[in-house]
Amino acid sequence: MHVFVTGATGWVGSAVVKDLIAAGHSVSGLARSREKAATLAAAGASVVEGGLESAAILQRAAGQADAVIHTAFRHDFVHGPLDQDFSSFLESAAEDQRVIALLGEGLAGSDRPILVTSGLAGLPLGAAETDRPNAAVPRKSEAAARALAERGVRAATVRLAPSVHGLGDNGFVPILVRLARQTGVSAYLDDGANCWSGVYRDDAARVYRLALESGTSESVYHAVADEKIPFRQIAEIIGRNLGLRVEARPRAHFGWFAGMAGGNMAASSARTRALLGWKPVGPDLLTDLDQAVYYGTRQTRPCR
Repeated sequence: MHVFVTGATGWVGSAVVKDLIAAGHSVSGLARSREKAATLAAAGASVVEGGLESAAILQRAAGQADAVIHTAFRHDFVHGPLDQDFSSFLESAAEDQRVIALLGEGLAGSDRPILVTSGLAGLPLGAAETDRPNAAVPRKSEAAARALAERGVRAATVRLAPSVHGLGDNGFVPILVRLARQTGVSAYLDDGANCWSGVYRDDAARVYRLALESGTSESVYHAVADEKIPFRQIAEIIGRNLGLRVEARPRAHFGWFAGMAGGNMAASSARTRALLGWKPVGPDLLTDLDQAVYYGTRQTRPCR
């Protein structure tokens, strides 16, 4: 297949591109700068110059592909101060919804699939692929995919664990590391019994490819390897590696990240594993975090 990938130089998207090419597929990737275009070309992908605001480019690239994988999401808020308001996230969520609709227009009238990316927020603890998120969740990626499906587009969602981990990770766990360094304590909320899921980055990337190769017959897939990890255990490993105390702190300690730090974002991937033959092979989250190199100076990729 020829697959168009958004977020193709990001943390997840770059792994998706690598996996697709290694499996013999051709890839075109969206790149908004000369530097990102060079990175994509070096990976063996063709370059589609433009950004998420480039409506005509997005529609044309989707229309010329056999399949689309949408991993891009503007994560500027992740790298900002923890005391910022949530408006930048809401703007990113609204943009994401618009982009998914545009990509769907490029696929309209065909049987070519699109996989969009979402998370586990707003789902019940231990959620299966058939469970739906709370409608109040501000990120609407999955709702946008369902809207496309209702219009006849073969659209599905890959739900990522809150920690897509590996060396070079610049997502949610590094926020906890940064906060611990800044405050001198590796913290958790209440008793720290709320749970996260985790998945190694290369394992997550393989879910996208397997979903396309299997015919994208499902509406939701779960890229979840470690299904249920108490948040306190994550805090304890961070504290041990940084030589800091580990203790409960109030929500104010975490700023805008409190909802994530105290969230129950744990899910089953049993259906995805059975349908796709997906078997995670990378290290589990706690093993990965228990490496000194995870806390050193890292060359990180941009979020998209």
